[in-house]
Amino acid sequence: MEGTRTDDELLRAAGSGDRVAFEEYYSRNAAWLLIRLRRRCGDAELAADVMQDTFLAVWRAAATYSGSGQSGGWLWSIATRRLIDAYRRRAARPESAGEASEGLVYTSSAEDEALASSFGAELAVALDRLSPELRAVLQATVLDGLSTREAATLLDIPEGTVKTRVRRARLLLKEALA
Repeated sequence: MEGTRTDDELLRAAGSGDRVAFEEYYSRNAAWLLIRLRRRCGDAELAADVMQDTFLAVWRAAATYSGSGQSGGWLWSIATRRLIDAYRRRAARPESAGEASEGLVYTSSAEDEALASSFGAELAVALDRLSPELRAVLQATVLDGLSTREAATLLDIPEGTVKTRVRRARLLLKEALA
């Protein structure tokens, strides 16, 4: 039966401790997840770390998966939260640990570079100042072209929260660009 099971069935089996099912789920989904993470953050090493954290979280939480045909959205929502957490840790590390920030290289993602070249440096700076949560909602709705419902499913937050964050992000951008 291996190879013919759906991702939902593989997750349920992995939730019961089936390592073979988890490995098959990983092999089906790791490539697209890594590509999408790299596109979001522009840092191959960070994307690989986040992907590993994501699949570790999936292994631990597979027993709680109750979706029907939504395993890709569930996986991406976990990855998105892990990526936001990684950005928070990265941003907090130099200040909280007292490390010198000299010599650190910050790279912008491909999306940030595309926005900067398309809309100008002012917008790029304003976008960079948004919190990771607000940026994630804008990326999902504006760059990925998702509807509010699709963004809510992807980010694993209520639709009302998506609408609120989009509105808040737009107001902050408007203030920054005025």
